[in-house]
Amino acid sequence: MMTLIHGGRVLLPGTCATEALDIVVDGESIADLVVPGSVPGEGMRRLDASDRLVIPGLVNGHHHAQAQLAKGLFDRTTLELLLIAHPWANGARVLEDKYLSAVIGAAELVRKGCTAAYDMFAEFPLPTVEGVEAVARAYSDVGMRATIAPMMADRSFYEAIPGLLDFLPTSLREQALAIRNAPSDASLAACRKVIGGWRFPRDRIQPALGPTIPHHCTDAFLTGCRDLAAEFGLGVQMHVAESRTQAVVATQRYEKTLVGHLHALGVLGPRFCAAHAVWLDDGDRGRLADTGASVSHNPGSNLKLGSGVADLRRMLDRGVNVAIGTDGSSCSDNLNVFEAMRLASYLSRVQDHPVERWITAPEALRAATEGGARALGFRNIGRIEKGYLADLVLIDLGALHYVPANNVVAQLVFGEDGTGVDSVMVGGRVVLDRGRLVNVDLTRVRAQAEEAIARLAAATSQARAAAEALAPYVSQFCSGLAAAPLSIHRFCGHAPAPA
Repeated sequence: MMTLIHGGRVLLPGTCATEALDIVVDGESIADLVVPGSVPGEGMRRLDASDRLVIPGLVNGHHHAQAQLAKGLFDRTTLELLLIAHPWANGARVLEDKYLSAVIGAAELVRKGCTAAYDMFAEFPLPTVEGVEAVARAYSDVGMRATIAPMMADRSFYEAIPGLLDFLPTSLREQALAIRNAPSDASLAACRKVIGGWRFPRDRIQPALGPTIPHHCTDAFLTGCRDLAAEFGLGVQMHVAESRTQAVVATQRYEKTLVGHLHALGVLGPRFCAAHAVWLDDGDRGRLADTGASVSHNPGSNLKLGSGVADLRRMLDRGVNVAIGTDGSSCSDNLNVFEAMRLASYLSRVQDHPVERWITAPEALRAATEGGARALGFRNIGRIEKGYLADLVLIDLGALHYVPANNVVAQLVFGEDGTGVDSVMVGGRVVLDRGRLVNVDLTRVRAQAEEAIARLAAATSQARAAAEALAPYVSQFCSGLAAAPLSIHRFCGHAPAPA
């Protein structure tokens, strides 16, 4: 069926200007943008966009489906402490839990104007066909697009950090050694099975690979992922240079940066996306830009975990394609790409940039739409243009943060918190209708979530106690490691004086 979206103001591609236009949608795609009232709409489904701003669906550059059942569990937690909590925070999940967690995340994303996400879904010790399919089915049922990259490694956290095992007391060292990731060949074989049996339309939901962090993976595993991705034309997303600890580990393990090591292995390329990319130098930005790689900038997570402030301006100056991401609910608490856009712009203003180089509202919005589309590997979303897929969001211009509407694009980026999202369409299908999720029974989902977290808390109590016993030693060791001299500085304020 054809749809006529009439009466609204449309965000024009490439300009961030708006114009009163009607949108003709034929099936899944935008057939035309026309003068208001010029198409009668007889025989069409009509969607009234009066007093609405129509924008492209937001694209979340980095997310974790498993994290939604762990939201609210962490406060003062570094990345490294979050990683050692993974066995209990995301453990003991049955298939229904994996589906449920993904549904909760997808529903929140849609409610806040997001229509596509890059999801690094994690299972331990390795990905399974059933688990990845459960997450893909969740996105399909809610009505979103997704690129799903099973997160995996062949080194445990304790093996990945040089010297950490030796630092632990003997009893805790034995406990840490008992945590073993699957061998690289097993994870690669599992991914091959996932890819070979993929049964979702790839223009909606597509597979990718997620070797989690460079030094958590042997070089053989990284090159194996590189070759598997090339064989099937898949994307690869990794957490790269997220924390200062990771940047220091790179100098010890590789005698070069993490981006430099990935480049030497031939992993970088147009289908590669580096999540976070906080601790980059000029050479790293050049390598990413020259190979056509993308970065997902996740400012909310970076702030909560104390990881630092990525330099978005210098990435854009060098020509890196940048997406905007929320990360998972356990480390950024809400899945609001509007908030992530706002933080991306604001944080550029507390770095060493003059006012002329601050990230503007149009730049942040472009990263959260077109930049994200490219990072996810979807060629025809992120713009409202003839021939593009009809992934559209209607924003209520009667919401108080648009009163008065002096500059709706600036107010969208700096003022929107998700409450102004009125309706959402993905591929011509309405998935949020005047604030109501079309495909999700929230009452049922909430009841299922309450049951799940009570059951999971009991099932993971011992794992939680073990992680909490290890946490003081991990925190002390990683803090000391992060204090090592480094040529770049990504914390707010002046760099500390050399010792």
